[in-house]
Amino acid sequence: MENKVTKLLKIQYPVIQGGMVWCCGWRLASAVSNNGGLGLLGAGSMTADVLREQIRKCKAATPNPFGVNIPLMYPEVEAIMNVIMEEGVSVVFSSAGNPKTWTKQLKENGITVVHVVSSSKFAQKAEEAGVDAVVAEGFEAGGHNGREETTTMALIPQVRQAVGLPLIAAGGIATGAGMLAALSLGADGVQIGTRFALSEESSAHSNFKQLCTTLKEGDTLLSLKKLSPTRLIKNDLFNRIQAAEDRGADVGELLNLLGRGRTRTGIFEGDLTNGELEIGQIASLIQTVEPVEAIMKALIAEYNRSLENLRKL
Repeated sequence: MENKVTKLLKIQYPVIQGGMVWCCGWRLASAVSNNGGLGLLGAGSMTADVLREQIRKCKAATPNPFGVNIPLMYPEVEAIMNVIMEEGVSVVFSSAGNPKTWTKQLKENGITVVHVVSSSKFAQKAEEAGVDAVVAEGFEAGGHNGREETTTMALIPQVRQAVGLPLIAAGGIATGAGMLAALSLGADGVQIGTRFALSEESSAHSNFKQLCTTLKEGDTLLSLKKLSPTRLIKNDLFNRIQAAEDRGADVGELLNLLGRGRTRTGIFEGDLTNGELEIGQIASLIQTVEPVEAIMKALIAEYNRSLENLRKL
């Protein structure tokens, strides 16, 4: 499946694992890379020392390329970037900030830079900043979302028209058929978060994984729109946030209600009542927790079957 994304990232399949906080340690990243995709370490929940350890363990676990995902607004971004350059990481996926801040320095250190966007406007700004590719992430995705609330199916063709960079689709993709749909809309690859977050190798707590496999359509909703729009599972914390937003709570009250470390509490520690439980809409399609190898094999096999079925029409 050679194309722009596989050539750029030196991978077998145009499949990138989302860099989700509290889910993406070296076990998940190396497993995805060992099975033909690109694994990412989710540095948004790591200190510099922890990231360094994770990078070294990932190198020991796979001979294939892997990368690091880092939100540019992360308080420890400078220390994280220094570790990335010192450890010789080959790929960085950046998000949640201005790509101009770090792209030039990373590329001068031989690092391929991919930036996550939620609109055509931001895709153009990323292209102007000199990134090598963009991830266009639709409204369906878990975790933090763009304020535009544009769906993946609407976003991908518009970003394709706006920029000439290699384009990776994200948001609501967990199957080979979904991968084929994204590529038919103009994407060159896909980034898959939720499906890998619910894999055996994910560092998410088993309580969180099992809950996600029971979700139905509508069990997640975009919340925290006054802070940073975030797709959450409807639990007690979500209900308290929603009630506060409905009565017009200001930013300060919402921050106080949210507190600190809620994603760790929910996703990593497994507190399903008080934790911030971030997952994509496509979770309602996933009923089992499987190893990455099985997920990748099923993904590529379904992609090929779906492509063949279309050819018969």
